[in-house]
Amino acid sequence: MPDAPIISIIDDDDSMRCAMKSLVMSLGLRVHTFRSAEEFLQSPRLDDTSCLITDLQMPGLSGVELQSLLLAQARHMPIILVTAFPEEHTRNRAMEAGALGFLSKPFETQTLIKLIEQAIATGPKS
Repeated sequence: MPDAPIISIIDDDDSMRCAMKSLVMSLGLRVHTFRSAEEFLQSPRLDDTSCLITDLQMPGLSGVELQSLLLAQARHMPIILVTAFPEEHTRNRAMEAGALGFLSKPFETQTLIKLIEQAIATGPKS
């Protein structure tokens, strides 16, 4: 597993973060979790994340704000946004900015797995 892709998960909800971590680990992938976008941005995982799964609404930077910041820094990792409060204009904004997926909680586990597999297969966007 040392060469397995790294999936980073950001969610301020402990139970959701733990559940997604367990799911990703069950796929044989390495996973790192963060309580906030700011924690992720200050971590050493910023440069080796193969796929970022982030909550949309969190204290501090939102998932969409994080996506914009990463793009401004020319960091083009695949991003999957998850939210309990789906809004069509936010979804459109995220997808137009290159998000790989935008999932409404609760979401189907298989849908998240397929998006993770797609992220790993396609790698970073240029």
